[in-house]
Amino acid sequence: QFQLVQSGGGLVPPGGNLRLSCEMTGDTFEHHAIGWFRQSPGKDSEGVACISGSGDVMKYSDSVKGRFIAFRDNGKNTAYLQMSSLLPEDTGDYFCTSSSTPFIAECIDSAYPYWGQGTQVTVSS
Repeated sequence: QFQLVQSGGGLVPPGGNLRLSCEMTGDTFEHHAIGWFRQSPGKDSEGVACISGSGDVMKYSDSVKGRFIAFRDNGKNTAYLQMSSLLPEDTGDYFCTSSSTPFIAECIDSAYPYWGQGTQVTVSS
C-alpha cells in the first residue's frame, strides 16, 4: 500500500506565497493523478487543483485559477502546489490525494480515494 506524505503549509499574510509538497512512497508515482483538496470550516470540500500522472494536464477550481500552480517531479515521486497571492479565504486544511489512474476527469474527491495526512494553511495578518 502506498503512502502520501505532505509537507509545507503554515501561517502566511494575505498576498503571500506558500508551497505544499506531497511525496508518494510504495508505488509508481506517474501511474497516479494527484488532486489537491481544501477543507474549510462551514464549506464543502473543494478540489482546488488536479494534475495528471504525466504532469501535462491540470485542472483548477475557479477560486484559485491564476494564483495556484500544480506541478510534479516524477523522478522525485513528489507533487507540489505552489500558492501565490494568498487570500484569507484560502485558509483551510489542504490534502494531497491520489487517483488509481494517471488520468484526470473531474477534480472531485470521489475520484481520489487515497489521501495524505493533510496540512493546515492559515492566511491572516
